[in-house]
Amino acid sequence: MASLPLSCYTTTQFSSSISTQPPPRQRFSAQTPPPTRRFQVRSTGGPNNEKGENSPPNGGKFDRRNLLMGMGGLYSAANLVPTDSPASATPISSPDLSKCSRGTDLSTQQPLDVNCCPPVVDGITNYKLPPVTKMRFRPAAHLAGKEYIAKYEKAVAAMKALDKTDPTDPRGYSQQANVHCAYCNLTYEQSEDSDTKLQIHNSWHFYPWHRWYLYFYERILGSLIDDPTFGLPFWNWDNPPGMVMPDMFAVTTSPLYDARRNLEHLPPAAADLNFASKPTTDPSKIVTNNLTTMYGEMVRNVSKLEDFYGAKYVVGTAPDPGPGTVERGSHTALHVWVGENTPTGEDMGNFYSAGRESLFYSHHANIDRLWSTWQGLRGKKPKGFKDKDWLDATYLFYDENKNLVQVNVKDALDNEKMGYTYQKVDNPWVNYRPKPKVKKSKAAKNSKAPTATDTIFPVKLDKVVKVLVDRPRKSRSKKDKEDEEELLVIEGIEVDNSKFVRFEVFINDEDDKPEDLRDKAEFAGAYSQVPHKNSTRTKSKIRLGLTELLEDLDVDDDDQILVALVPKAGGEDITIGGIKIIYAS
Repeated sequence: MASLPLSCYTTTQFSSSISTQPPPRQRFSAQTPPPTRRFQVRSTGGPNNEKGENSPPNGGKFDRRNLLMGMGGLYSAANLVPTDSPASATPISSPDLSKCSRGTDLSTQQPLDVNCCPPVVDGITNYKLPPVTKMRFRPAAHLAGKEYIAKYEKAVAAMKALDKTDPTDPRGYSQQANVHCAYCNLTYEQSEDSDTKLQIHNSWHFYPWHRWYLYFYERILGSLIDDPTFGLPFWNWDNPPGMVMPDMFAVTTSPLYDARRNLEHLPPAAADLNFASKPTTDPSKIVTNNLTTMYGEMVRNVSKLEDFYGAKYVVGTAPDPGPGTVERGSHTALHVWVGENTPTGEDMGNFYSAGRESLFYSHHANIDRLWSTWQGLRGKKPKGFKDKDWLDATYLFYDENKNLVQVNVKDALDNEKMGYTYQKVDNPWVNYRPKPKVKKSKAAKNSKAPTATDTIFPVKLDKVVKVLVDRPRKSRSKKDKEDEEELLVIEGIEVDNSKFVRFEVFINDEDDKPEDLRDKAEFAGAYSQVPHKNSTRTKSKIRLGLTELLEDLDVDDDDQILVALVPKAGGEDITIGGIKIIYAS
């Protein structure tokens, strides 16, 4: 499998002429708050009508047709008065940049030694996508030619030069890195009346926020070299020919190079999408394991929207409610695989410093491409939530003219409407459905492991934990399976988010070395987390699809399954609150 052929594609460059006329918008300072306006919130429905174990009554939607989302986004959210019902919700909205906090080191109770706060400028405009005349073209990094690489290096060099000429220029390399740091490192409050910190990872904000981030980053680079057609390269790490770090990033004299990397992972090392600090993968199996992992993240485990995008996250939700498949898997693995081989993992291996690494943007460009690919794979199925708490969520970014602009999720659902497209590449994982090591396994029937209903939780993952989980329904019909996905829910995942952690999940495992099963149907998925600089203890959950997996293992008629939780990194810092099976329509 490692010798899969490299498919070649012709890189075509497009040109475009784009103009914007965003409407003016009033800005209030922290010292002069806007007049208070109060609204009564009424619940009307659920997110895309997909039911799960934590769906509130009526799904947490409310009608905002008469609600004006102004005043920097922050105040409009703060002035909503939710009812006592948990169905009431308010979408995450743009933070007040003047209230950015440096955070506290929990071990010393002293302010952090890093300031992520971007510059505060007066005036915010509501961004309107400009008409698309010609597409920006994002090439696969490993297929890019010399002319393109030279152009990209020139653009990044110009962005880094702004750090010297004007360190407060929001288009500068360091300030662009700060945008990611601030939104991802618990430096903003969710609303004026809440101490709960804002985090756009590990929830349904992961894809749209990063899409907007790359969108403006790309436009800034293009403007610095006077090329409105410039597109970012994507690191095609889900395809064997692209699994090695692209050569353009490994040239030490290039502005794309970052010295704070794991030097053992420079070319020709193949990226490990199941990386866990210490190598646990047979090098000869990395490619097959990677393809199996991608099949799980993009096909097997994502029949429900929440499982691909991540859990619902609104004002009042604690950070990290639940990451989607790609985010908690290959996304995190490659952050840590690239980052410096130290406990804190700079640059790429830590949220606060990830934006300082040029490869970060190509890594996320591929994740953005995978979002579009996944949408295409769904056919007529819903491609996004209908929940206004998702669609109406807003963020702040700096555009190529140094303007502070507000954007929303609903404008980020189609990359071509945003004016860019990706080079066509193979997706060999699409049909890479894994086979079981053992069919009709008796592992569950013969196991003496405790049942998940016993009083074994919470349990620390400082060793392998195996539990028997009851299946409320068995021998389901084809229609039952089409109507409802059987999901394994692992909840109350409590971690110290300043540390990298990872555990893997296997079903009916009969092997003493479960990592050897990553290319088999018994491998259900994994949970992992990129470290934060601003640390706290958070609780999260994951959902793993079982319908296809149990068919492959030929145990669809069994009353129980044997679940093995295998710690791979930081197990002593992971606590599991419970495990159960649910059915989601």
